[in-house]
Amino acid sequence: MARVCKLCKENIKKIDFKEVDKLKNYMMESGKILPRRATYLCAYHQRQIAKAIKQTRHAGLLPYLIDYYK
Repeated sequence: MARVCKLCKENIKKIDFKEVDKLKNYMMESGKILPRRATYLCAYHQRQIAKAIKQTRHAGLLPYLIDYYK
């Protein structure tokens, strides 16, 4: 049984990079972007999520990586 993209079901067309809390759901604890097989998003929305996370990192709202050895 194929899973349906959660964002397609909610009819979301554009993902805003300033919504940090929503973007954190698509990241690992280490700061990596989750793959499609883990998020169950369609290719269109996975690309938008990845682009938004990268924009958020560049803007300084999210870290590029998380340092565990402090």
